[in-house]
Amino acid sequence: MYKLLIVDDEPLVQVGIKSMLDWGKLNIEVAGTAYGGRQALELIEEQLPDIVITDIKMPVMDGLELIRQCRQKYGNERPFFIILTSYEDFHMVKEALTYQVTDYLVKLELTPETLGEAIGRVTGQLQASGHREMPAESIVHPFFDKFFIKLLNNLFESQEQFQLQSRDLNLDFHFGGYVCCYGEMTGRQADALPPDRQLALFASSMQMLKELAAKYGTCFCLSLDTRHFALVFCYEQPGEDYRPDRLQEILENIRETLAKYYNVSFRCGIGSLVDNPLSVCDSYQYSRQALLNARGGHPIVHFEDSFQDAGHNSFNISLFKEDLTRAFEEYDAGLLARTFDTLCELFLAHPNHYVQALDGACNILFLSLSLLQDGEEIVSSFYRDTPDGYRSIYKQTNVEQVANWLTGFGRHLCHLFESRHKDYKNHIVTNVKKYINQHLTQRLTLNEVAAVFGISPNYLSQLFGRYSDTGFSEYINNCRVTEAKRLLDEGGLKVYEVAEMLGFESSFYFSKVFKKVEGISPSDYQNKLCLQPAAPQAGEP
Repeated sequence: MYKLLIVDDEPLVQVGIKSMLDWGKLNIEVAGTAYGGRQALELIEEQLPDIVITDIKMPVMDGLELIRQCRQKYGNERPFFIILTSYEDFHMVKEALTYQVTDYLVKLELTPETLGEAIGRVTGQLQASGHREMPAESIVHPFFDKFFIKLLNNLFESQEQFQLQSRDLNLDFHFGGYVCCYGEMTGRQADALPPDRQLALFASSMQMLKELAAKYGTCFCLSLDTRHFALVFCYEQPGEDYRPDRLQEILENIRETLAKYYNVSFRCGIGSLVDNPLSVCDSYQYSRQALLNARGGHPIVHFEDSFQDAGHNSFNISLFKEDLTRAFEEYDAGLLARTFDTLCELFLAHPNHYVQALDGACNILFLSLSLLQDGEEIVSSFYRDTPDGYRSIYKQTNVEQVANWLTGFGRHLCHLFESRHKDYKNHIVTNVKKYINQHLTQRLTLNEVAAVFGISPNYLSQLFGRYSDTGFSEYINNCRVTEAKRLLDEGGLKVYEVAEMLGFESSFYFSKVFKKVEGISPSDYQNKLCLQPAAPQAGEP
C-alpha cells in the first residue's frame, strides 16, 4: 500500500482531500497531514511517503521550498509530488516543474474526478518505476543506462552476454523491429539556470518525454547527458506497424508538448529500421548523423531524407570497444590513457573533420556518464570551476580544441581510476556475491554469471580464489543450503520441493550438497526439527 501525505495550511482543504476519495480502494494510506513545509519535512523523514499533495503557497516554508529540500535530500525518486495552486500562483508552477513535480491541480477546479485522475497518473508512475518494490538486484546493475550505452555503441562481447543482462534487467527484446532516435533539448532560459536547476529541468523534461513516448507503444528512453537523449522504438510487426511519417508525427507531438510545458527546444534524428536488437547500434549511428541536419524549420529529420552516405560524419566508438570496456571495468588508468592518446592523435591527423572529432569526444563523455557509478556527479565534479561544466565540450570550435578537451577529461578519469584500481577486484566479488544471493532460484553457472558481469569465467574463478574464503561453486552451495534451512524451518515443504525451488538438478544431488555442508541430510534435518520441543506459551512454566 502506498503512503500519502497531505500538506496545506487550510484545515478545510485537508479534510476535503481526505474525504474526496476512497483511498483504501486505491491502495493508498493517508499517512498524515501537515500545515506547512517544516512540519511536512519532519513527517516525510518519519513516514517516508510515496506521494505528497502540497499547497504551493504557505507561510514560513512554501511548497516550492519543501520540494526543493526533499529533492536535495532524497533525490528524484521519493516522494512523488502533486501541487495545489490558485490561478494567481500559476507563475510558480513552472518553477515547481523544474523540481520534477508529477502533476499540479487548481484548487477551484478540484473535484473527485480531477483528483482521482492525478492520483491514477502518479500510481501508474510508481508501478512503472517499481517504486518501493524495486528488487535488490539494482545493486548489481546500478544504472539501466549502462545496458543501453553498451547496446547503442556495440559494446557487448557476445549475444549471450546481451541476453543474460537483458534478462536480469527484465527487458523484453522479442520484437520484430527497432528504430533509434537521437535528440537534443536546449533552451535559452534553461541555459541561464544554475547547474542543479538545469539538471532538474532536464530530468523533468525526460520524464515527460518517456511518458509521452510510452503512449504510442514500447519505447526505451535513455539520458545521455543533461542535453542529449536516445529513444528506441520497438515494433511487433515492423512491416505493418512502422511508418516513418507516423514516427515523425509522434516526435513532432512530443516536441510541441515539451515546448509548451518546459519551454525547451527539441531536435531529433531518426535512424534506420533494424530487425535485431544487437543492430540497434547501426540505427543509432544513422540517427546521430541525421541530427546534424536537423535545424531551423526542420527540427526532426529522418536519415534517408538528409543524406546518401549515412554515417559519414559520425564516430564509431565500437572500434575502440575492447580497450575502453576493459579500462572502465578494471579501472585501468594506463590503458585508458593510451586509448585517449590514440583518439587524440587520430583527431589531430584529420584537422578538417571537426564534426567527427566532436562526435567522438561526446561519445566518450556519454560512455563515462553511464558506465561510472554516480557518473553525473563524478564528471560534474571534474568541471566544478568551469562555467558550463562538462557541457563545455559543445563550446569547442575546432579539432585541436576538441582534442585538448578530451586530453583534460582523460587526465581526470585517469586520476579517478588510479584511486579506485586497488579495490575494484574485491568490489567485483562483493557484487557477484550479492547477485548470487538474489538469484538462488535460478541457474548459476560460472559461465553465465561471468557473462552478466562482462568478464571471463577463468578470471571470475581467480577473483573468487583470491578475494573470498570459498570458491565460486562452494559459495553458491553454501548460500543455497542456508536458504534451504530457512525453508525447511518454516515447515510445509517437502525436501524435493525445496530442491526444485533452489534450482538443484535432483533431490539426490540436493541431499548430497546439504549433507556435505551441514553434516546431515535434509530429511534428517527436518526430522530433527520435528523432535524439538515446542516453545512454552506465555504463562506456562
